[in-house]
Amino acid sequence: MAESQGIRIAAIGDIHDRWESEDEAALEYLGVDLALFVGDFGNESVEVVRQIANINIPKAAIMGNHDAWYNATDWGISKCPYDRMKEDRVQQQLDLLGDAHVGFGKLDFPELNLSVVGSRPFSWGGSSWKNNRFYRERFGVQSFEESAERIVSAASATQCDTLLFIGHNGPLGMGEGAEDPCGKDWQPIGGDHGDPDFAAAIAQTRQLGKTIPFATFGHMHHTLRHTKEQTRRAIHVDHAGTVYLNAANVPRIVERNGDRFRNFSIVTLHQGLVSQASLLWLNRDFEVASEQVLYQAPRLKFVENAPTLRASHRK
Repeated sequence: MAESQGIRIAAIGDIHDRWESEDEAALEYLGVDLALFVGDFGNESVEVVRQIANINIPKAAIMGNHDAWYNATDWGISKCPYDRMKEDRVQQQLDLLGDAHVGFGKLDFPELNLSVVGSRPFSWGGSSWKNNRFYRERFGVQSFEESAERIVSAASATQCDTLLFIGHNGPLGMGEGAEDPCGKDWQPIGGDHGDPDFAAAIAQTRQLGKTIPFATFGHMHHTLRHTKEQTRRAIHVDHAGTVYLNAANVPRIVERNGDRFRNFSIVTLHQGLVSQASLLWLNRDFEVASEQVLYQAPRLKFVENAPTLRASHRK
């Protein structure tokens, strides 16, 4: 895509089995340069992951808690509908995605001058370390500190110095209100349910001299359990200017008045900065039925012959 048009990124939130062949066609229609999938494809839905692994658009993905629904917890194991001794659906999903799965890893996109780094895969969120057996056996990780170390190790090995981070759950530090991007909307109401290791990894990656204009995640759905008067805040901007997007607008495919609508969060990067983030709903003909601008950079200006984009702020 021409530099003046920027890099167009689709962030696809919790799919929960709602993915169709039309979704790839919609991404192509939207002119997406990169698709970022933040997990919860379904309850170990191997066939959904297979469809996404086969799309031709450049992509990176991370697994969510539902993607290990019958393997991560004792409760899930007790409810498993298949013989875990004969098949490993968690590993099947990882094998299908291959290098596109960036949990505890990275993927370089030199043609876009950026790399994507994944936080801890299969996250359930929160400040207590969960599913120790699962993480020990699958990844050899036994604490938030070891998890952050794995993420930073991946970030330090990227080919590009401009990084996008993806996680299933977002990082700690975006507010403790129930309506905040990772706020607890269940009893007791309120509290930051973000991942401490994700937050620590971002801070340590900045110390490496890497730039992080954008991070996206899901897990915490946009609808709130304690109120229907508002929805979850989707955007957070930190002190360093990183734009965080909660892309979990669920369900992502709905039917209304005889039409079928699907949503994508579309983010545009201009020369290393996020210029805009919007939630788009497309109808059956891929027409934009609605667009909600979630973020727009303040008074972005291109400076003639300058290598970077400048953001002017009114005081």
